[in-house]
Amino acid sequence: MRADRLVSLVLLLRRRGRMTAGALARELDVSTRTVLRDVEALSAAGVPVYAERGRHGGFALLPGFRTGLTGLSHDEALALLTAAPGRGEQAFGLGPALASAVRKVVDAMPEGHRTGADEAARRFLVDPETDLLARRTATGEVPDAVMAEVRRAVLAGRRLRIRYEATGQAPRWRTVDPIGLVTVRDRGYLLATRAGADRTYRLSRVLAAEELPDAAQRPSGVDLDRIWRERSARFLSSGDHLAVLVRVAPARREELLDAALAVRAERADGDGWWRLEVAFQDARHAEWALWQLGPDAEALAPQSLRAALRARAAALAARYGDPP
Repeated sequence: MRADRLVSLVLLLRRRGRMTAGALARELDVSTRTVLRDVEALSAAGVPVYAERGRHGGFALLPGFRTGLTGLSHDEALALLTAAPGRGEQAFGLGPALASAVRKVVDAMPEGHRTGADEAARRFLVDPETDLLARRTATGEVPDAVMAEVRRAVLAGRRLRIRYEATGQAPRWRTVDPIGLVTVRDRGYLLATRAGADRTYRLSRVLAAEELPDAAQRPSGVDLDRIWRERSARFLSSGDHLAVLVRVAPARREELLDAALAVRAERADGDGWWRLEVAFQDARHAEWALWQLGPDAEALAPQSLRAALRARAAALAARYGDPP
C-alpha cells in the first residue's frame, strides 16, 4: 500500500511540478505528516525530490527525472483521461485506484504526447453532475470499508455475509454466494445466490459486510451481461411491482427514470413528450413519484393511480381554494 502511494507521489510531482505538502496530502488522501515521511523515504531511496522554502515553496523533482514505465499512444491516453473522471470513477469503490492508474499512464507517455493528451482531455466532459435539463438525483453511497469487503469476496470467490436493509424491512444479516458487481445509472448492485436462489442486492442498502473463509458456490465462468438481462426480464415479468404507463415532459424524464424501479418500454410521443412503461414498487411508490413531477407528467394507466392522483390534487385545491 505504501509502495503504491510513493509511486503516486512521484508521478504527481512529475506531472504537476512543484506541490505543497498540503496539496499532496489532499491528492493522496493522507495526512501532511504522512507526506513528509514519504518524501524522506523517497530521498533515502535516491529519488531526487527536494524542498523549496518560502511562500511559493513546496516539493519538486530534479528536472529530467523519469520513472521506468512504458508509454502509450496519444489516442490511448486521451481515451483513458477522458473516461476516467466519469461514472466509472466511483464504481465499486475503485476511484482512488483509478486516479493512481491514470497518473501512471500519463507519466508513461513521451513528453510531447503527455502534454497534448492532458490538454485535449480538458476539452471533453463526461457525465457532469449538473444537467441542463434536470437536476441529477443523488445516489446512495457505499462506505469504503463495506465496498472493499464486498469486492474482495467477489474477486476471491468466497461467501459473503451482509447486513442488508430491504425496502420496508428492518436490516438483517444474510449469507450469500457472490457472482459479480453491476453498475447501472450510477447505482451499484451485487448479483448473488442465496440458498441456490438468484438474488440481486442494491449496494447502497448494504450496511455492513464480512468476507467468509468458505468458498462461494458458483460456476467458474460468468457472463454478467447475460445474467443481468435474464434477471431484468424476470423482474419485469413478475407480479411483484406495479406497471405504469406515463407521459412525461423531456425536462423531467430523467427524474422519472431515477424514481422508477425499471423501464419496460419508452418512445417519443407526438407532442414532444415521452411515453414510457415503467415499474414501481407499489401503488404508493408510483403515486409519490408522479406527484413529485406535478404537471410535467401524466399517469395514463392504471386507472386506480389516476384516481389517487386526482383525489390528492382535489384535496390540495380545496385546501387553497379560499384565502385564510
